[in-house]
Amino acid sequence: MNHVAFTVAPETIDEYRVRLLAAGVECSEVVNHDDSEFGVSDTVHSGVFVRSVYFQDPDGILLELACWTRVLRADDVAHDPAPVLDRVNS
Repeated sequence: MNHVAFTVAPETIDEYRVRLLAAGVECSEVVNHDDSEFGVSDTVHSGVFVRSVYFQDPDGILLELACWTRVLRADDVAHDPAPVLDRVNS
């Protein structure tokens, strides 16, 4: 498992980050995921599709609060799907 993500309303993500920090939880800045070369932006713009805050639970499991800022479109995927590998029981 990489991490567990929880969907939150777009208007609450900044407030939730403030509340996490106030409770003493170390967390990331709000990350604006977009379709740029690096996949993140310093600002919110029309290409940002999800905003996220990352932090860990007491057991070290990575958690994410994520708010979708728009519906994903077919052109949001710019790569070919990975092929399914054939598994052979030996």
